[in-house]
Amino acid sequence: MKKVALAAMLAVAMSGCSKQEEQVLNLYNWSEYMPQEVLEQFTEETGIKVIYTTYDSNEAMYARLKLLDESSQYDLAVPSTYYVNKMRNEGLLAPIDYSQLAGFDNIDPTLVNLEIDPGNQYSVPYLWGTTGLAVNAAVIDPAQVTSWADLWNEEYQGRIMMMNDVREVFHVGLRVLGYSANTTNPEEIEAAYNKLAELMPGVRTFNSDAPRMPYLEGETDIGMIWNGEAVMALEDMDSLTYIYPKEGAVVWLDSFVIPKNAKNIEAAHKFIDFMLRPRVAAMISTEIGYATPNLPARELLDPEVASDRTVYPTAEDMINAEVQEDVGEALLVYEKFWEMLKAGS
Repeated sequence: MKKVALAAMLAVAMSGCSKQEEQVLNLYNWSEYMPQEVLEQFTEETGIKVIYTTYDSNEAMYARLKLLDESSQYDLAVPSTYYVNKMRNEGLLAPIDYSQLAGFDNIDPTLVNLEIDPGNQYSVPYLWGTTGLAVNAAVIDPAQVTSWADLWNEEYQGRIMMMNDVREVFHVGLRVLGYSANTTNPEEIEAAYNKLAELMPGVRTFNSDAPRMPYLEGETDIGMIWNGEAVMALEDMDSLTYIYPKEGAVVWLDSFVIPKNAKNIEAAHKFIDFMLRPRVAAMISTEIGYATPNLPARELLDPEVASDRTVYPTAEDMINAEVQEDVGEALLVYEKFWEMLKAGS
């Protein structure tokens, strides 16, 4: 009986140890924005299991972390440029402990210490990219499409795809009117709404989950797209053409942040450190078609990838491009007109 009791006690103890040693990292990220192979490599090396949950807009991510007060469910999130500033200012983020990161010096100096997060106290760049025009060259001559304004061409009625993102859509309307896409002027935002309202009858769908799919499925032939989605689309649709509009593309930077109530901050730092490795960063850029901010990683890229203008734009491509900035309280004005726009009112 004593041996049986001892064996039972040991079994319970060992079970408790295994549960205690098991670590989980809850990653909240954009859909199709992290190669599965990378997650598997991280788990194999560290023993930390990654639970990957997705969102399709910064607004959805922000609402989940703040409005629903569920930030403790996630250890890492990947907001876009201006949302880092917004979340930092609202006290939603935990500071980055750089003593736990070995590769931060790999990041392009032009992409750190930005206004969105001075000193990168709360964020580490992950990927950057652009939002431009997509055209199905099998149906529409790309040479005839050079600007956002071309979307208003009656020829494209009912064939247009727009992002399901308030700031990106209003970027189009504002730039066509000659305004900054970061304006906080309510009159300019309203003018953009009126301009975009004229476009709405021609819009077939909004998609920020997998914006290449409406093109691949033949639902749309022209509209907006992220550059990385355009790269992925080429695997199945070599006629898809990515165009930098002359009024200026949207430029964004997505960064890792740690929600203030994260349960596994240690695992979050280990994951960020893993992402900063040049070979890992190069694999991600190659696999999903977005530009890495990791300079040593760029040197490891296949020349065909490194010279792809869709992924790595030239200086000419970036003329008039604008980086998304935090517009503060003016975001409420954008959101009001956004809801009206989608409701058709």
